[in-house]
Amino acid sequence: MSSSLIAAGIGLAALGFGARYIARTMPKIAKDAEMAMKTGKLPVAGMNAYYKGGFDAKMSKREAGLILGVSPSASPKRVKDAHKRIMLLNHPDRGGSPYLAAKINEAKDYIDNSKT
Repeated sequence: MSSSLIAAGIGLAALGFGARYIARTMPKIAKDAEMAMKTGKLPVAGMNAYYKGGFDAKMSKREAGLILGVSPSASPKRVKDAHKRIMLLNHPDRGGSPYLAAKINEAKDYIDNSKT
């Protein structure tokens, strides 16, 4: 009997904490949704480190560095390591996009050729 009362109490406490969490986050969610409707842009809370633009028509040093995640003046070893790491994640044979793989290769070639 007492174990069922304890279980019921724990369940009610969990329900209360869940309801409090929802009540506290609903105004922020509603505010974000309202802002998204007005501006047409979704909020990106935890994605500040990622590049938010598309690709340029012609590759630049800045874009090549952003694609590989290294400085355009990085050492050849660092460029090679970054290229390998990104290609393992985006290779078309493993379900990645052929277009992204081509852009990653183009960025590596651009950085390599700009140093010579």
